[in-house]
Amino acid sequence: MKQPCVYLLASRRNGTLYVGVTSNLAKRVWQHKEALLPGFTSRYRVHTLAWYEAHTTMESAIQREKAIKGWKRRWKLELIEESNPQWRDLYDDLG
Repeated sequence: MKQPCVYLLASRRNGTLYVGVTSNLAKRVWQHKEALLPGFTSRYRVHTLAWYEAHTTMESAIQREKAIKGWKRRWKLELIEESNPQWRDLYDDLG
C-alpha cells in the first residue's frame, strides 16, 4: 500500500537519528533493519522506528522531511518524546 510518510529512526534512546521519507514505510524500515541500504543507517546501526507521520501527498512528505532535517537535534528528540516516550520500536505496530 502506498502511503507517503516521514520517519525518524534511532540507534537507541537519545542516540543517533536519521530522517527519511518513503511511500512504503513497512518495506523501507525493513530494508534499514536488514542493512539492505548501504550508507548511514547500516554504518551507524540506526534501525529503530521511533516516530513517523503519514501524509496525503509525497510532495508534502518531502517538504516535512526537509523541514525536520533542518531542525535542531533537541527538537527532533522532543518530537519523538511527544508521541513515543518509551522509545518503542514502532515497526512492530505496522503489521
